[in-house]
Amino acid sequence: MFITSDSFAYVPLLLTAVFSFLLAVFFSITKRRGNGSVGVFHIASAVILCAGSIYAILNPGLTVFAAAAALSAGLLVPAVLPLLNGKREAPEPAEEPECEISDGDAEEDQSDGEDTVPADLIEVCRDFMIHAADAFSEESGLNGLLDYINTTLIREVKADGGAILLIDDFDDVLAVKTFQGNFPPPYKLSDDIPHKIVRVETNFRFAQFPLSETIFGEVARSGKAELITEPLADDRIYQNEPEDFLKCGSYIFVPLKIRDTVIGVAALARKYAVEPFTERDFTAAAILTDFASTAVKNVYSFQEIVEHSELTKESDIACRLQNTLHPKLLPAIPGLALGCYYNTAEGVCGDYYDIVPARKDRISFILTDVAGKGMNSLIVMVMIRAMLRLIVNTAQSAGTILGWANRGIAGESNIDHFASLALINYDSTVQKIQLATAGTTPVLLYSAETDSIKQISAVSEPIGVEKTTVYDDKEYSVHSGDIVVTYTDGLVETPDARGIQYSKEKLMALIAKNHQLSGKEIADIVKADVKKFSGAGHQHDDQTLLVIKIQ
Repeated sequence: MFITSDSFAYVPLLLTAVFSFLLAVFFSITKRRGNGSVGVFHIASAVILCAGSIYAILNPGLTVFAAAAALSAGLLVPAVLPLLNGKREAPEPAEEPECEISDGDAEEDQSDGEDTVPADLIEVCRDFMIHAADAFSEESGLNGLLDYINTTLIREVKADGGAILLIDDFDDVLAVKTFQGNFPPPYKLSDDIPHKIVRVETNFRFAQFPLSETIFGEVARSGKAELITEPLADDRIYQNEPEDFLKCGSYIFVPLKIRDTVIGVAALARKYAVEPFTERDFTAAAILTDFASTAVKNVYSFQEIVEHSELTKESDIACRLQNTLHPKLLPAIPGLALGCYYNTAEGVCGDYYDIVPARKDRISFILTDVAGKGMNSLIVMVMIRAMLRLIVNTAQSAGTILGWANRGIAGESNIDHFASLALINYDSTVQKIQLATAGTTPVLLYSAETDSIKQISAVSEPIGVEKTTVYDDKEYSVHSGDIVVTYTDGLVETPDARGIQYSKEKLMALIAKNHQLSGKEIADIVKADVKKFSGAGHQHDDQTLLVIKIQ
């Protein structure tokens, strides 16, 4: 009975379910695109592992999970057999997309509205998340994850060496956490260090650098990545010559950031006699480091929960993990004034909102209300979040994106939860919003021109009910002073002492009355009004409000 002996066993099982589900989605998409390297056995293997993990969460016991894992591994045997016959695909084609990323191509791709992340890097980024999940169950999991990230960065940009340094908040220093390959130190070596390869590498492996010193500290302070191709012309790089292994070549320094907070620096190097890094290498390193930061954040979040909480109930675990999914702060977006009100009901934890600056022509606003509560609803929430964060970066419409997410959730026979969801894509280049909704999550639009407010969304099938459901797109032009609002039903269904609900009409009237205020001020007024209305009454459901005001 391994589940009941340790409540934290739910977490690796949950993540196994999530990532095996994502593997099934990726395999399905890849197969649909005609990639012959992916077959039915790949998809079935991932689905069975996901189902076994979910069953083990809901029904404590090792037998079913072990059987599912064995069957999942067994299904991969037919997929591996062609390799024994020499039918192995050459690795070179997988790297060809990197060669296509020239400045001209990047501009053309962006103008056509194609994916922001190069296709060949998506698999690498996904692997970061898988290794982050593995790190949860290991005492030294973070170090192993950092080693893997560093190895991957070195391989993908064809560097000779690399290192990852993390900030120690207590001492205001950058400490080297992982180091591999040939990395000529870009800082002045201490006079007491012999110029021997082993001594120099050992010194760097355990080095710490004040944030006020060296190129590492500058990148950490500024939060800006640096590409250095001419070290002799850059006074931030110190030349510890004359030994060849100390001669500096080209460098890439990229900050690891969690939102706007720098947590470390990834550093890559090529030897002086090697062709320097290109802008393409620099871009790839920046993209991979961005995803690596997210993987590290997930491990940090999990470690904080384990270290500072004594969670014993399933609902407590779900709610705490749910809070790590929400933005800590609303992003500052030019041309928009944002506001949010989020208040959870004890033990429910069903609401989720997100703001994703996906592309230059798209900012995605997501609000989800998952039916049920506890770990089961969290599984659905994590799946929806992972899928939407990936596919909003594509050029697909809001309705198509919801359709893809719905097929993924509804296709899981062992998940009987569903979700209402509103997806609003804002294009600042043409001052338009495009929206699609699933279930009953409403979207309101206040027009400054007519001084009127109305609901612009329609009720449809929730996510997870029927995988063939089609979600319609709606587009509206917006202007300065217009306000877009979406909320969950827990807000307008808040009862007063007599059992009378707050109501949608009361909310709409309050927004119209205070339309001249900023998005944050409107959200604060709604929060105060709802609290005043409910008084000391018990809150039965999560309350979430998202306000988007066009400036």
